[in-house]
This record gives sequence, structure tokens and C-alpha cells, in this order.
Amino acid sequence: MKSARAAIYLVFALTLTTVPAMAQDQVVFLVRHAERAPMPAEQPSRGMMGDDPPLSAAGQDRARRLAAMLASADIKHILTTEYQRTRQTAAPIAERSNIKAVMGAAKDPQPFIDQIQKASGNVLVVGHSNTLPDLLKRLGVTRAITIADNEYDNLFVVVRRGAGEPTLIRLRY
Repeated sequence: MKSARAAIYLVFALTLTTVPAMAQDQVVFLVRHAERAPMPAEQPSRGMMGDDPPLSAAGQDRARRLAAMLASADIKHILTTEYQRTRQTAAPIAERSNIKAVMGAAKDPQPFIDQIQKASGNVLVVGHSNTLPDLLKRLGVTRAITIADNEYDNLFVVVRRGAGEPTLIRLRY
């Protein structure tokens, strides 16, 4: 039921990008990386951004679902952080779309914003639970966003028009 509702919302959001009168509109899809593999017990954690574990099997499945969901979203640019879990989340859609993902530092959001603003076409950004809220705010979203540490299914769709406040649609996948 959840995925059907999400698909309906996604179809609505994607139709916004196909209306010819809105040629200057841009859609930015933002997701947190998919589920990460647990760190070995003998290796102490260095905090959420300190470790660099790969995706778990569930995370790899989620990354493939994301690629299938966004297959016809006309994504032209993919941005990830330096962590392998973000790169692995983006990999299926990058391969499917033949797009080379551009990597940026998780702790410095401004280059992401600069690249989004200069990009022509739709963009996928794969970040973290503690970086996406700031990116959304810098994109002009005024609603406060929080992402729990155990949430991996958020898909934020930001429709940016030439001027004015962007439209935010929050989906689950």
C-alpha cells in the first residue's frame, strides 16, 4: 500500500517535469544512502560519518529499487558524498542512465548546492540523515526536515521553478 501511494506521488512529481511550459523547471531527488552493513564488533565505531561501511544486502536491494523507480525521471546529474554507501546507493541508477556520479565532501554542502544550481536537468543527490536537511534548506525548502537514524526510505522530490519557493514532495520507497 505504501509503495503504491509513493508511486502515485512520484508519477505526479514526474509529470511536472514533462510539461513544455515549465522547461526551466528542475527536479532534484534527494535520498539518504540505503541500509549500511554493520561494522565488525571488534572495530570500534567512530561515529555516523567516521565509519565507511558498504551497503548491506537490504541496502543493495533498496538501491536497485530506487534505480527502477527513477528510471524514467530523466536524471542528468548524480551527486554523492565521499562515503562508499552513498556511491553504492547511486550506482544502479548511474549505470542504468550511463551517468558518472560526482563526489563531494559530506561536511561541505555548498559545492552540492552550486552544482545543483548550475546543472541543467534533473539531479539525484545521495546524502546522509544529517546532511540532507541542510541541503533541503539551502534549496529553499522552508519546512523543517528530520530523518531518523533508522530511516532509509525517504525520497525527497524538490521541484525548483525559475523563481519563488520550491515545491517539496516527501515520499517513501
